Formats: sequence, structure tokens, C-alpha cells
Amino acid sequence: MTNQNQPGGQPPLYLDDLRVGQRVTSGTHRIDEQQILAFARQFDPQPFHLDAEAAKGTFFEGLVASGWHTAAISMRLLVGSLKIAGGLIGAGGEIAWPRATHPGDTLRVESEIVEIKPSRSRPDRGLVTVRSETKNERGETVQVLVSKLVVPRK
Repeated sequence: MTNQNQPGGQPPLYLDDLRVGQRVTSGTHRIDEQQILAFARQFDPQPFHLDAEAAKGTFFEGLVASGWHTAAISMRLLVGSLKIAGGLIGAGGEIAWPRATHPGDTLRVESEIVEIKPSRSRPDRGLVTVRSETKNERGETVQVLVSKLVVPRK
């Protein structure tokens, strides 16, 4: 794996730089109604994502972002905060949306490294399990992602 320069001048992190319990907090992203509508039209055209008036009569009782939109924003925030050498290469994970994302929410991602497993068969890398919570400005968790990342060694 190559050592690619990361944006923002922060040196890239390798498996050997990481430790269980290490935490990272991202920057923020404010989501508005126009972003929700644009994403929904293209990727998740359901009434509670497309029409504020129609959404009032749904489970959500108002317009909400698609969970996949929340996931995409979370990924963007993770890429900006978890500077792994070679990028964030996923090897599986689990995702949950305990709460909806609403227009006007400002999202941030708080991540913690929960497991590090150097590869026995590929000594140039390992697997890192990261638990990431996407939270709104009120501190409410709108997404939980537990992902396994392929991380190179120095």
C-alpha cells in the first residue's frame, strides 16, 4: 500500500499509530431541506424525504433525511477526520439509525477505535474496528456505524 498524502497537512495514520480507545471528532455539516430533497429525488424517493406536507402524515410526522443521506454525510465527515493512510477502505460493518435527521440539523461524527487486529497472512496491514456515532447539535445520536477498516502498516 502506498503512502498517500492526506488533505489538511495532517500526516496519515498507520496501524502502528492507532490504539484501542483512541477517539476522533469530525467537523460539522448542516443539512437543509434542499439537500434532503435533492438526495431523495435521486436515491430514496419516499414521501417522508420528498414532500414536507405529505411527510406530516407519516411515521416521522415531518420531512426527514434518508438514512443513506445521513450515512453519506457521515462518510464525508469521517474522511475529513480519520486520516488513514491510503483512505478509508471498508471491510464490512453494521449501521443503525436510532433517530431521524431533520432539516436544520448540524451533524458531527464521534469515533472510537474499539479493536485492532494485525493480519497474520498479510503483514503489511490489519483490520481496525471503529465505532462512529453521528450526532446532531443537541447531542442526539442519529446514526451508529461499526465498521471494519483495512489499515496499512508502516
